[in-house]
Amino acid sequence: MSTSVVHNEAFLRQGEWFFILEADFKPIEWMIIRDEPLIRGQGKPHRAEYVYRTGGTTVYLSREYPNGLSEAEYRRLLQLGEISANSFQVRRLDPQVYVKGRITHADHKTVLLDTWHRVIPNTENRAASMRHLAFID
Repeated sequence: MSTSVVHNEAFLRQGEWFFILEADFKPIEWMIIRDEPLIRGQGKPHRAEYVYRTGGTTVYLSREYPNGLSEAEYRRLLQLGEISANSFQVRRLDPQVYVKGRITHADHKTVLLDTWHRVIPNTENRAASMRHLAFID
């Protein structure tokens, strides 16, 4: 179990997530979600006490398509009868994600963020060896 949290004046890091201070960020109150997972691939999720998401691209996830289908791909396969609509979840690919409060994970020390921070995933997924990994939240 890792108990260290890496940080400097510009960021705080817990596992594969970087948290960048956004002191002036003002979310729309009714869009704040409580106790929400931060998911990347098949690993154990981190959990954030408060989460706010904006932007990104709509994708459709299923067991057969864990990295998601675009809207066009999903509609085409649906029309061809190759997939069933009820086996998919609608999610956002590469959204802007902001967190506040307690950030927890079974393998890391809990982080407490008193103000809003933007969540940035580690860029290891851009390496050629990681080309099949997607940030879907």
